[in-house]
Amino acid sequence: MNDNLSHKENETDGNLAQDSAESNQSETEVLETKPLAEPIDVPAEDNVVIPSAEELPAADAASESDNQTALNAIADTNAEESEDETLKDRHDIPMQDYDTLTLESLVDELKNLVSNEKVLSAKEHIEEIKKSFLAKYTHLLEEKKEEFLAENQDPNEEFQYHSPLKSNFDKYYSIFRDAKNTHFKSLQTNLKTNLENRLAIVEELKELINPQENIKDTLKHFNDLRERWKNAGPIPKDKYNHVWNNFHFHVENFYDYLHLDREARDLDFKHNLEQKQKIILRVEELVNEADVNKAFRELQDLHRIWKEDIGPVSREHRDEIWNKFSDLTKKMHDKREVLFEKLRGTEAENLEKKKEIISKIEVLATEKVNAHSQWLAQIEKVEALRTAFFSAGKVPSDVNEETWNSFKTAVRNFNTFKNAFYKDIKKDQNDNLSKKTALVAKAKELQESLDFDATTPIMKQIQEEWKQIGHVPRKYSDKIWKDFKDACNHYFEKLKEQKNEENVEEVQAFNSKKAYLETLREYQLTGDHKTDLDAIKLHIETWKGFGKVPFPRRHIEGKFNKILDALFEKLSLSKKDTEMLRFSNRMDHLSESNDTRKLDNEKIFLMRKIEEVKNEIFQLENNIQFFTNTRNAKKENSIVLEVRKNIALHKETLDVWKEKLKQIRNLKQE
Repeated sequence: MNDNLSHKENETDGNLAQDSAESNQSETEVLETKPLAEPIDVPAEDNVVIPSAEELPAADAASESDNQTALNAIADTNAEESEDETLKDRHDIPMQDYDTLTLESLVDELKNLVSNEKVLSAKEHIEEIKKSFLAKYTHLLEEKKEEFLAENQDPNEEFQYHSPLKSNFDKYYSIFRDAKNTHFKSLQTNLKTNLENRLAIVEELKELINPQENIKDTLKHFNDLRERWKNAGPIPKDKYNHVWNNFHFHVENFYDYLHLDREARDLDFKHNLEQKQKIILRVEELVNEADVNKAFRELQDLHRIWKEDIGPVSREHRDEIWNKFSDLTKKMHDKREVLFEKLRGTEAENLEKKKEIISKIEVLATEKVNAHSQWLAQIEKVEALRTAFFSAGKVPSDVNEETWNSFKTAVRNFNTFKNAFYKDIKKDQNDNLSKKTALVAKAKELQESLDFDATTPIMKQIQEEWKQIGHVPRKYSDKIWKDFKDACNHYFEKLKEQKNEENVEEVQAFNSKKAYLETLREYQLTGDHKTDLDAIKLHIETWKGFGKVPFPRRHIEGKFNKILDALFEKLSLSKKDTEMLRFSNRMDHLSESNDTRKLDNEKIFLMRKIEEVKNEIFQLENNIQFFTNTRNAKKENSIVLEVRKNIALHKETLDVWKEKLKQIRNLKQE
């Protein structure tokens, strides 16, 4: 770095921390360069640059070599910022570990940066977001494609996947890209012109050394050139150091040519020394700054001020002050390297975490399970490991791609293993699809039927069969269920309409039965057995002729049966005849109401009662055998007679149960 650069003729603001909120007014005032009262003489032998490492003594060369890395890092950054002056106005945005964010969070971060930050301030962050987003989205796309191929056997069906997240990402990144391209296009247009203008200014400086010209005109021309230089604008960064040094070399040559007052020059040297000493004091403070990145950023600004805004110092202080500055720069660089080393250590820990996660996924890709519920548990484990992988943080850049590929391979192997299981059950799902398709066809065939008595049980049976059939392929599930549900609902809506029509008739039947019941309460038997029995049977037939009543009003049937019971009691019929008449009346009622469930229950009840009576008769007959086979039994005693009487009653009861069962069977056959 050239330490013998002339200060600017005009007053310059040399703020110690151009980007730092902590800089204060006193420091700014200290670094303001002293205005020239008159040009100063800079002898030709003072126009030197810092010697290279090869030109220094051995010890000094080693020291220079140690410092050179830090100096180069700052020089490169300042050269870049000189090319694009808008870089000086950018502010530091904390760099997040974008690999740990979800796709949704990455899009939100991109939107925030594009909407609220300058292009160059956000450029590095947006490129990191893009890298993380595309890596994760590509991985997601691969998984969706594998799932599609596992579920679809049709070779003519192409895989398609659309994500609103990707659309939003593309929208915001396009806004950023257009803004960036516009900025750099404008910049490139100006750089070439500015470079040509600055080189032309240097050429004019060379021509100023002309003894034939009036000194006042020469000085006026010189000051005009410096003003033009100041306003010439940015130039390409690869030309920056060369052009600046060339310009200052000819400025100093001009001072030397004018043979200016050495006392004035020494005063200027002293002023420049004080400014550079203040910079050194500030750098000593920066070495102890907790925020290393912020301190390093300010150090870059101080290097720019040292080079561009402050002129040379006397030869006796030149090496000493420059060495102090470069040594402090190395300390700051070393401190920054310690921070980077710590980050690299954290990245190494993250790498081990990610390797462990990958190993766990690889194990899950070999654990065979045979049930859907178990696979759901496995999938949940992999999702948790996936989240842990993305949350683990950055790994060393040289193994980042390898680690990412290992993770993708492990997840892909798990998905392949999982899909193999679901391919096996795919056949079952296709069989289920065929069964449900057949049920849909049957339901559609019956949905217009008006034979409700015959069709309703069939439709209910179809619904029961549907429940027993397992899953169908997901792509058909919603449609086939809708078709089936629509057909069933259509039929049962028609059934409901028909029942609503029947309800009018049932209400009329209830009203008729209610009125008839009042008449029947006043009925008196004539005393003639046959006449009264025929009259009761006629009442029963008349009652049946009214038809069914609404379900909530069926209590009227009980009232009718009570009146019949009273009439049967007065008829003095046999117990069997009375029982059978009552039973026949009740069964006719169940038959008319089409209550097959109650008829079936009655049939089961009768069969059970018949079996019970048979067992009791068998037991009683065994008991008779015991008494009649004794040696001393000359005649049947009272116990035997009681048992025989009991057997006869049971047989009579048995005949009644059998007759009732016969009636039910005849009803069901009808």
